[in-house]
Amino acid sequence: MMQKTFDFFIPYNRFMNEQGKLEQALPEWSRDQERLIEAYETMVLIRNFDQKVVALQRTGKMGTYPSILGQEAIGVAVGQTMRKDDVLIPYYRDLPAQYLRGVRLVETLLYWGGDERGSQYQHCPEDFPNCVPISTQMCHAAGVATAFKIRGEKRAAVVTCGDGATSKGDFLESLNVAGVWQLPMVIVVNNNQWAISTPRKVQSAGQTIAQKAIGAGIEGIQVDGNDYFAISDAVQHALEKAHAGKGATLIEAISYRLGDHTTADDATRYRSKEDLKAGWEKEPIQRLRHYLLSQNLWSESQEKELQNKSTKIIETAVSDYLNTPPEPPESMFDHLFADMPAPLIEQRIDVKSLAGPGGTQQGSH
Repeated sequence: MMQKTFDFFIPYNRFMNEQGKLEQALPEWSRDQERLIEAYETMVLIRNFDQKVVALQRTGKMGTYPSILGQEAIGVAVGQTMRKDDVLIPYYRDLPAQYLRGVRLVETLLYWGGDERGSQYQHCPEDFPNCVPISTQMCHAAGVATAFKIRGEKRAAVVTCGDGATSKGDFLESLNVAGVWQLPMVIVVNNNQWAISTPRKVQSAGQTIAQKAIGAGIEGIQVDGNDYFAISDAVQHALEKAHAGKGATLIEAISYRLGDHTTADDATRYRSKEDLKAGWEKEPIQRLRHYLLSQNLWSESQEKELQNKSTKIIETAVSDYLNTPPEPPESMFDHLFADMPAPLIEQRIDVKSLAGPGGTQQGSH
């Protein structure tokens, strides 16, 4: 006789639809009007900044850059909800979370401009720098969470990735150890439907990405990643669990990548105009704006003021970036090892001598 040994359920949650109208009652924390305004203002600032960075890259003043267009709600929810002593282990599309954690916009510009000083955060020094290799940050997060558990600290490691990263061994192995060791770890997957040119439908045969948590013995949740309330509530739930020693959570946030994968990509080669149009109809900023307007928490005059304020903030960051003197060429050796191996010491000396007096060269970012 065949017996059923296990059955699972993956919940999906959202609070408001594409028009910003509520589908269910909001959680208690949403009564904090200042938090809602901060969330909206941050999304708008980051979108404007995102457009500026793309423009800098197109004019040769920035390296390859991954746009966050259409995915702002996920990072804002993560950044607002984390406690100061938690640690963020981000992938390369986490600018909103990093900004709210204290990463300055000029540091972001320096990083994508190829300057290692952009990873030396002044205000959140324990947060990890951007991880560009796919899914390797998952292993780092498991290590951080393990350290917290060994020390008995009520802190959480929050790690993010895209849908493509969930097919990597690093992802599955990290989930497994998080389940076995009951680690204080929160995994947020930005399912933006594309892993460069690979669509979600051929990325995984699973009905959801969240169900990958089942095999690891941890909780899996799927939410509308364009709904600020839904993703915030899921992250808050996961962090409360982690801080209480109740293990890890995998959150799959459904979003849509409205831009190219990076500035080195051309999404028109593999994505239809119809899909892109549908994605714009679901984007998070317009949705939250509609809600705030309906609650008399926002106005057109506030919108104009926000746009002006954002422009000034961005112009200041860009000016600081462009006017930052470049590091000397030999600095490329300084961020690789705690104790530099002898061959690299010799190479560093050679590079410094070739660079001229003082070990510096004229140049710009």
